[in-house]
Amino acid sequence: MMKRWQFVKRLAPLMAMMVLVLAACGREDLSTLNPQGPVAEEQFGLMKTAIIIMGLVIVVVFAISFYVIIRFRRRPGDKTIPKQVEGSHKLEIIWTVIPIILLIILGVPTVQSVFNLAKDYRDDPDAVKVIVTSHQYWWEFEYPELGIKTAQELVIPTGKTISIEAKTADVLHSFWIPSLAGKIDTNPGGNVNFMYFSAPKEGVYLGKCAELCGPSHGLMDFKVKSVDPASFDRWSAALQEPVALPSDPAIAAAFESKCLTCHAVGDMGGPAFPNLTGIGSRESVGGILVNVDADDQKYDHEDTVYNNLYKWIKDPESVKPGNLMSNQYDLTEEEIKGIAEYLSELTLDYE
Repeated sequence: MMKRWQFVKRLAPLMAMMVLVLAACGREDLSTLNPQGPVAEEQFGLMKTAIIIMGLVIVVVFAISFYVIIRFRRRPGDKTIPKQVEGSHKLEIIWTVIPIILLIILGVPTVQSVFNLAKDYRDDPDAVKVIVTSHQYWWEFEYPELGIKTAQELVIPTGKTISIEAKTADVLHSFWIPSLAGKIDTNPGGNVNFMYFSAPKEGVYLGKCAELCGPSHGLMDFKVKSVDPASFDRWSAALQEPVALPSDPAIAAAFESKCLTCHAVGDMGGPAFPNLTGIGSRESVGGILVNVDADDQKYDHEDTVYNNLYKWIKDPESVKPGNLMSNQYDLTEEEIKGIAEYLSELTLDYE
């Protein structure tokens, strides 16, 4: 029994190290180590500088420790007391000056970046302004200069500076796009924070809430979709086009009385909850039910969006526990199928 306990004690540090290593594993598009924009690249540069400095300190400290352990170890038969050294002004100056130099090397670029990344582009005529409002558990994106509002998918033009004004509709959340920019909190009490970023390349970038905000905090995802400027203009125009109700009168009546009281489609409905215009073109349903293939960014098959919408409308609590949509309506099976089919066909052709 004692031998087994000794084995466990020796194995525990190794297991702890493996846990730390595996904790760093994750999706490449949700990593700050894969910067895809100038803001993220600047932040990554600071991380590399800090890691190099810390790595250098670790190597030097360990090298000196090993040298001292080997050079001044007690030899067999040596019973003398080692010479006691204390009050060395030279050593005290060295181990005081070197950390100061290292702090300056790290501190100067850090302060420069802090001021650089704190620039306010809300008054820049060339920047795209977006008001981000966080909700439990979804994201609302409003383009005030374009007069449009959408949810869960932030569409931006490549090469343009995106000026973000972030606020919350309920509790504390945090807006984070790891591969494009750092995170910023959306604070209760009417407080508004701002940040900026840009995406030089077309693509889809994953964003998340980075502040514990409730039972579905981990499912509070969103997408940033970077498209060329011409496609962005077509997208914003398509989002403002009129949208017809379902062709089936019974489904249209159910949709109008039980969905449009909260949601909006085109110029119809209420603004309190996610705008559903163009939901059939989005990368996901509810921010978490993915509509596209991760490898080629194409729809797997025609039924994917419908199936995800059906699952979400039928039982949203099973997808995102604690969301405000659960138990707020009573739909028949036929109405759920009809509304899911109708919404899956609400696409925006802009690419």
